[in-house]
Amino acid sequence: MKYVVGIGEALFDCLPEGRKLGGAPANFAYHVGQFGLNGYAISAIGDDELGEEIIETFEKVGLRYILPRVEQPTGTVKVTLDNKGVPQYDICLGVAWDNIPQTGEMLEVARNAEAICFGSLAQRCDTSRKTIHAFLDAAPKSALRVFDINLRQRWYTAEVINESLNRANILKINDEELDVVAAMLLGVVSDDPKKLIAEDPDKTRVVCRDLIAKYNLKMLILTCGAIGSYVFTDKEESYVSTPKVQVADTVGAGDSFTATFVAQILMGKTIREAHEKAVAVSAFVCTQNGAMPVLPENLK
Repeated sequence: MKYVVGIGEALFDCLPEGRKLGGAPANFAYHVGQFGLNGYAISAIGDDELGEEIIETFEKVGLRYILPRVEQPTGTVKVTLDNKGVPQYDICLGVAWDNIPQTGEMLEVARNAEAICFGSLAQRCDTSRKTIHAFLDAAPKSALRVFDINLRQRWYTAEVINESLNRANILKINDEELDVVAAMLLGVVSDDPKKLIAEDPDKTRVVCRDLIAKYNLKMLILTCGAIGSYVFTDKEESYVSTPKVQVADTVGAGDSFTATFVAQILMGKTIREAHEKAVAVSAFVCTQNGAMPVLPENLK
């Protein structure tokens, strides 16, 4: 059996309307499963009620998981929303997903993975970073390795980003993150300090293709919020504008985009077809509260 894996943080987003299960890799694995693929979430939980709640939730939605219990508490994130529904995160340190232990069961899943999604946040501590690297290194060479960068607060370094890109073959990044990474790894900054690189289409193309070339990537996915999104390869470009919807919150929308795109590629769709479906799904997720809504049949 082949698996599509999200490895990293599994936690509770404490939103204004209540607590909801989240964490980018868990969100990714959940949404992949909605397309009939074998999603697998890998993280760590504490020996506490929140850890039990994560297991109960995963089992309820039929999501496979490896969640070793560790001595640290299950992770939580306080999420506040601005007047456009865009989340701001207060991420606790020293929690279970900072300490994901490497296990034989994990490596067996890695050897049967056809796609893996990982980010920078869960690599802020040595234990989880080493486990994630070992997992990626154990996967087949043919597997898609998606670095959904997810820069949060101060929890990233140039070394982590560089090492991750050297292990990845797809980069998923947003417009604000592109400025950080372009300056950090390419020495490129926006010509206008009041504008993002992504607001200049010509410069966007150059920077994205330079990152593809530098790290030998198959694809680079760039999301630009309410404006639109790109998918670049060394020869191809797809741009899709973002639909206008009534936003409840944008928590997990990017994760649903990544999951949908990867699922569609694995199902044999073209880059353009996968891109259009990913945009439609993430727009729907923005209309719902929380990161793991059930998709309507017309989007599956």
